[in-house]
Amino acid sequence: MPILTTLIFLPLLGAIGLLCLPDSARPVFRWVTLVLCALHLALSSWLWLSFDKQLIGYQFTETFDWITLTLGQFGVISIDYALGVDGLSLPMVWLTSLVMLVGAVSSFEIKTKEKAYFSLYLLLTGTVVGCFVALDLFLFFLFFEFMLLPMYFLVGLWGGPRREYASLKFFLYTLAGSVFILLVMIALYLSAVDPAETALSVGLVKDRAMITDQVLDQVHLAISQLQVDPAQLVHTFDLRYLSDPANYVPESLLSTMAGHEIFGMSARLLAFALLFIGFAVKLPMVPLHTWLPDAHVEAPTPISVVLAGILLKIGGYGFFRIAYELFPDGAVYFAAWIAGLGVLSIVYGAFNALSQNDLKRMIAYSSVSHMGFVLLGLAALTPEGANAAIYQLFSHGILSPMLFLVAGVIYERTHDRSIDGYRGLATPMPSYAAWTAVAFFASLGLPGFSGFIGEFFSLMGAFNSTYVPVWMVVAGGFGLVLGAGYFLWTFQRVFLGKTWTMHDTSVLTDLTFREKAMLVPLGLLSLAFGILPGTLFSITEGYVMEFLKKF
Repeated sequence: MPILTTLIFLPLLGAIGLLCLPDSARPVFRWVTLVLCALHLALSSWLWLSFDKQLIGYQFTETFDWITLTLGQFGVISIDYALGVDGLSLPMVWLTSLVMLVGAVSSFEIKTKEKAYFSLYLLLTGTVVGCFVALDLFLFFLFFEFMLLPMYFLVGLWGGPRREYASLKFFLYTLAGSVFILLVMIALYLSAVDPAETALSVGLVKDRAMITDQVLDQVHLAISQLQVDPAQLVHTFDLRYLSDPANYVPESLLSTMAGHEIFGMSARLLAFALLFIGFAVKLPMVPLHTWLPDAHVEAPTPISVVLAGILLKIGGYGFFRIAYELFPDGAVYFAAWIAGLGVLSIVYGAFNALSQNDLKRMIAYSSVSHMGFVLLGLAALTPEGANAAIYQLFSHGILSPMLFLVAGVIYERTHDRSIDGYRGLATPMPSYAAWTAVAFFASLGLPGFSGFIGEFFSLMGAFNSTYVPVWMVVAGGFGLVLGAGYFLWTFQRVFLGKTWTMHDTSVLTDLTFREKAMLVPLGLLSLAFGILPGTLFSITEGYVMEFLKKF
């Protein structure tokens, strides 16, 4: 069974199916979505259990010729439907399935335009998974761009009072970042070739099955000596070929041998910078983060869960899979700057979280701060740092949905998210207080929870790095103190002391079964991965060691 294709198209077919149902079937929409998301998680779990940790490289690959165009002197363009997972993408695929299932349960609160909402929700599920499993850069970009459509409407139609502004700002920021990625894509197409298809094009072999390493070496030698007619070169977007410098035409714009400059700057360094900016918007990184608090505040709770738990991770994934793997020279050159921006995000996000009175806005800025640890660990270019960056992406994908669910619980009862509007909620809502404490303490990095592992190893990796100054590690550690400050201060003000609220206390009922069904598994998963971090590290370590060989 083509498992990766199934993971993409199962929710997409479900979205089409919902659109075909009559409006009178309103109760069915949410249940169909829930069942499909549960099945999606089951398939992702099977994928995780079937993954061979001893193998290096992509597994469960699916590759088919999709688009082939002859462009005369510009050669032949080959775009493949290529899918696969490795130690980087597998955890993200499983995390996507988990968060989308939690979001589907949370979406039971949606009472208007249910058919449109759940169809868009399933569409979003398929496109996000497509981003994580695409091995062709063109295919990745299609999924990356198409993901904007459902998110724009999910925020713009079901959000808060300023939803139109928030959805437009999200769309424009991400689209602007995509333009930078698109420019680099075009340059990569003009620079790199598919050696296997080029061997067929020039007649070295008659069938792809005859291609061996010796044949590929002949192609590389012929390309390096400019012995291949440009019209016979088969250009590619396949990430597996783009990451190998031998597949670049010697005089091309992004060849490591050509040394081309644009505006007095190395073309390869500029390409890395453009990719970095494009994915930094999605992460988001300070100062490109301003769309995130607005989007979170105005989005309905289920969409905040998905936005924080999954969509931000595509930025970090893009750093690893595209920017760093394709331009390792740029990663080394800008390492100290990237680490500095990571520390800036950690500290700036934490200070902003301290100053917030809106609970969702406070959590949004905490996400900015936590994503800074991803940048710091990645910039270190050490085994500890790279593993920690992936771990932090995964851990935050569990904890941030918990935090937004906690905010959604009180908002659903009172339609008020102001922190100073409540006191002593632990008395009327003890279960709510307990699971909020779990979410807060796990997010501030308490040992025993997953949040501690990601942050600790990020700092340790940066400390052992030759690219990151020690003062940045110290400043990053200060961010941990600030994180403890805003989480503990919020918990103390809202839950401790004598009960008081500006609202009718009769609405302050404790957690329902549906709310516990969302919060409890996430809390237990954070604890499980915090106690047994090797569960994730055993998946990522093979990828990380291969990844670091490029530097």
